[in-house]
Amino acid sequence: MPNSYTTLWTNSLCRELERTGRAGQRLTMLFGGPHQSLPSFQRAGVQPGDRVYPVRAHRNRLHVLGVLEVARIIPYEIVGSVLPDDDYVKLLDWRLLKAGCVTEVLLGPPGAPLSFDTVVPGDLLERLTYTSRRGERVLKHVEDGRLLRSASVQGIYRLRADSAEELDRLVRRDGRTSGAEGVR
Repeated sequence: MPNSYTTLWTNSLCRELERTGRAGQRLTMLFGGPHQSLPSFQRAGVQPGDRVYPVRAHRNRLHVLGVLEVARIIPYEIVGSVLPDDDYVKLLDWRLLKAGCVTEVLLGPPGAPLSFDTVVPGDLLERLTYTSRRGERVLKHVEDGRLLRSASVQGIYRLRADSAEELDRLVRRDGRTSGAEGVR
């Protein structure tokens, strides 16, 4: 059964993506690396068939930005030689996502359009659950439906199946959550 993960994008990256008109574009790739600023998806256990949800912590809210269903994971050093020209152009187009040392490229069919205003509702934020070999955990630093600190979403983490389904419904629904909704 495929797994679902979140990965935290910085506010500066999100501002740059918004500034350059990426809102509404569909994700087709993500980049991973060896450092905390660009963590490794493979080291986190991501495999083809899994889904990755980029998230943003902004103004005491967690935003779910989109989704990519992973079709392939390619080492960055050979990506130019294995990608067809059309996909290589997409790689260049998404170069804003490359921050620092890149070691892997996740490719997939176009996911849901990027949206920077889809807020995870406070009640979901309070029960959003991650799972690992050590067990399950909810987000830390959540109070009254607000995310006070982003420490527990920094990195790449596997979602429990029911939490993944709820994030997926948020991302794929037609009407996007406005900036004021979802906060108690």
